[in-house]
Amino acid sequence: MNAIELSVFASRISAICDEMGAVLRRAALSPNIKDRLDFSCAVFDTAGRLCAQAAHIPVHLGSMAYAMEGIVRNIAWRPGDTVIVNDPYLGGTHLPDVTLITPVFLQGGELAGFVVNRAHHADIGAATPGSMPISRSLEEEGMIIPPTPLVRAGRLDETVMAGLMQGSRNAAQAHGDYAAQLSANRCGAGRLTALVEGMGRKAFAEALGALNDYAERLALASLADIPDGCYAFRDVMDDDGAGTRDLAIAVRITKGGGRVEVDFSGTAAQAPGNVNCPLSVAAAAVFYVFR
Repeated sequence: MNAIELSVFASRISAICDEMGAVLRRAALSPNIKDRLDFSCAVFDTAGRLCAQAAHIPVHLGSMAYAMEGIVRNIAWRPGDTVIVNDPYLGGTHLPDVTLITPVFLQGGELAGFVVNRAHHADIGAATPGSMPISRSLEEEGMIIPPTPLVRAGRLDETVMAGLMQGSRNAAQAHGDYAAQLSANRCGAGRLTALVEGMGRKAFAEALGALNDYAERLALASLADIPDGCYAFRDVMDDDGAGTRDLAIAVRITKGGGRVEVDFSGTAAQAPGNVNCPLSVAAAAVFYVFR
């Protein structure tokens, strides 16, 4: 695949994510999604590796990419399924960020990949509404959703949807936002199916491989611009909202031999308030800084 063909392919698969985002924004009801644009859309391959993303929220995309492989591996996927999840320890961020994962199957039943979107919901059932509720445990922050089928073989699971509505103070708005997320994934699934079937499964797989190789070359070239050595920085978070003050944030970056180690030793221990960072979010922050 030459450079022009690779550029066209990259634009086509990225456009799927852009269109998913446009559908999600136009169909959603809440200001979080329609006005603040607090959502992200991406395409993953059959193993759960990130293939393409729109220019949405970096912490969403980085944490999704970190955890998708484990989620994909542990579910028996069928055509027409959609799984919902928001668990911060399974690649989530905070509980209001709810992710929908839809497998894309070709005619004949072959899995082509996954389309995924994550959107910030106004209320997920915490003791107090909002993104940072008064809490000292994850359970107090709202409804924890493990990977759960929301759509099974094309049919919405009304019991699961009803349970989601119980976690919102504005059920009508929440229902509209979940419906918008489902619509975005349906759009993405259709576009990805058309792309793969138009190119052919083998050509599509080769193009993905070429795109990943190109991304690796870009990353290595960017790292080459950073002199080998050790870099350190330290800052302090004022408080955790629960009475703990001056929480240290420390990082040491060691670069050499084309590799980088990012060490957060010296950072404050887990705090009582809801400012703790799961591993996938820490990884997302690192990915974003280097990108």
